[in-house]
Amino acid sequence: MDLQGKTILTGVKPTGTLHIGNYVGAIRPAIELGHHVSQTGRHIMFVADYHAINAIKDAVLLKRLRKEIACVYLACGLDPNQSIFYMQSDVPELFEMTTILMAYTPKGFMNKAHAYKAAVDKNHIKGEPADSGINMGLYTYPVLMASDILSYDTDLVPVGKDQIQHVEIAADIAGSINALYQKEVLKIPSYFVQEASQTLPGIDGQKMSKSYNNVIPLFGTDAEIKKAVMSIKTDCQDINAPKNPEEILLYHIIRGIAPDTVVQEVKEGLEKGGMGYGTIKKMLLASILQEVSEKREKYNNYMAHFDDVQDMLNEGAKKARAIARPVLERTKDAVFAR
Repeated sequence: MDLQGKTILTGVKPTGTLHIGNYVGAIRPAIELGHHVSQTGRHIMFVADYHAINAIKDAVLLKRLRKEIACVYLACGLDPNQSIFYMQSDVPELFEMTTILMAYTPKGFMNKAHAYKAAVDKNHIKGEPADSGINMGLYTYPVLMASDILSYDTDLVPVGKDQIQHVEIAADIAGSINALYQKEVLKIPSYFVQEASQTLPGIDGQKMSKSYNNVIPLFGTDAEIKKAVMSIKTDCQDINAPKNPEEILLYHIIRGIAPDTVVQEVKEGLEKGGMGYGTIKKMLLASILQEVSEKREKYNNYMAHFDDVQDMLNEGAKKARAIARPVLERTKDAVFAR
C-alpha cells in the first residue's frame, strides 16, 4: 500500500500492564509505521483515555495506566518529533465534533456495533437484561471513534480485523454529511489491516492475554520473564525426533520476537531433531532480554521523570489541536451555514 504523503492515525487504550504479545502485535508495528510515514506524511498516535473510562472508573488506576502506556510507547521508540503523540482528553475539539456527528449518526449503527453487541450477548448468557451495566459511552463508542478519525482529515487507519467496523462507520457518517451539504466537509477515511503484525500465543498455547493469565511480561524483571518463559507448555516428543516447527508452541513464540538467525537455527534444529525444548527456551529468554532490556531501562527512566513525558504529551496535544480546529470550524460552517 502506498503511504506516501498520507495522514495515518492510531489510538491505544490504557487498559492494563502490557506483555510481549502486545509489543509484537501492536506496539512495534505502530512505531515502525510512524517512522515510515513521518518521512513524507503525518503520523498521529494518541492514548484513548476517554474510551477507557467506559470500563475503568477507578481514577487512581486510570491515572497509572495512562502514565504507563505513554512511557511504554516512548521507551519502545516512538519519536514525538516524528509522530504527533497526545492524550485524547487534551483535545477538546474532539468532543465538540462528537456532538455534531451524533446528529448525523443513525441509532441503528450503534445497535450493530461490535462492542455493544458483545456486551448484550454476555448479558444474555448471564440471564440478565440486555442493557444491564451498559453505559452510553460504550453504546456511542463508535461516534467518538469517528471523531478521533475525522477530526484530523485522516487518510488511513491501521486496524485489526475486528476493528474494521469502526472505520466503516466513520466513513459512512462522513459520507452522509458530505452528501447532505453537497461538498467535501469531511475526508472519507479508509483502513488497512497490518498483515505483518502477529498474534503471539501465550505460554499455554491460547492467545496471549492477561485475562488468560498466560503472558510474558514486557517490562518485568529478568526473573519474572524467565519464570514465564520456562513455564511455556511443551509436549513429550523424543528430543531426537524430527518435528514440524509449525506444530511447536515454542517456535511460534520465538518466531515473533527473536532475530531471524535464531529463528532459522531453531527451525532447523526442530526439523532435524536433537534440539531440546530447554535449549529453545534459553534461546527465547536471551532473545527477549536482548530486545527489551534497554527499552525497560528507558521505560523506568520515563516513569521516574514523568514531568518530561507530560511536556511531550502537552506539545503533541497542541499540534493535534492545530489540525483539529480548522476541521471542526469547516464542519460548523457547513452545519450552521456560517
